[in-house]
Amino acid sequence: MINEKGVVINMILFEGMRWVHIVAGFLALFTFWIPIVTKKGGKVHTRIGWIYTSAMAIVSVSAWYMGLYRIFFSPYSDSEVISFAWFLIYIGLLSAATAWYGIRVLRFKHRKSRHRHSIDLLFPFLLLSGGIGMSIYGHFINFPLLAWFPLVGIFLGGSQLWYWLRVPKMKGQWLIEHIVGMLSCSIATITAFTVFGAPQLLNIAGSHPVLWFIPTIVMLPVIIGFTTYYTKKFSH
Repeated sequence: MINEKGVVINMILFEGMRWVHIVAGFLALFTFWIPIVTKKGGKVHTRIGWIYTSAMAIVSVSAWYMGLYRIFFSPYSDSEVISFAWFLIYIGLLSAATAWYGIRVLRFKHRKSRHRHSIDLLFPFLLLSGGIGMSIYGHFINFPLLAWFPLVGIFLGGSQLWYWLRVPKMKGQWLIEHIVGMLSCSIATITAFTVFGAPQLLNIAGSHPVLWFIPTIVMLPVIIGFTTYYTKKFSH
């Protein structure tokens, strides 16, 4: 059991981590689009890309902390708060996994064989298996956000494993995977803001569940567009 003093200390730590999460989240939200519109591989693209990636790393770690706190340590959590906490943990995993993938495909862009580095396979495996578990749990408790949003992670986790465990067949495939990874990370950025940030900023109780999926719906054509363009470019 945690005494009253321990509860107060945990609440102070939680509040501090919440502000770290908010600042890093807004930094990511304001910078994610710059690498998209700037020259790929250029100085601005690279520098802002690292700022965005670093911000998302902080967002992910702080999301895990806050989610676990809400589930296991907060004396004020109810079933709805716990459901949102699980989503926070999963979207933190999605952010970390996609950002890591986007970086690591650059690191191994010249590989000529299957890639079996444990850390690079662990993230997509967790994304895939965790997504299945979260989706089942979401259906069980009738919570649409957990029931359907993890499908994004299931697809991305599966596609990342598919890329790592196969020998690249197309020149420049690494660039396509880098773009897909970072754009997928931006889905997590915008979705988290839609679910958590916007309601607090606008001082409303919550947003309609349909709005939670708009970032995925909007970003999916962008991902398909970039993938199609570069696939055609490298196929010739």
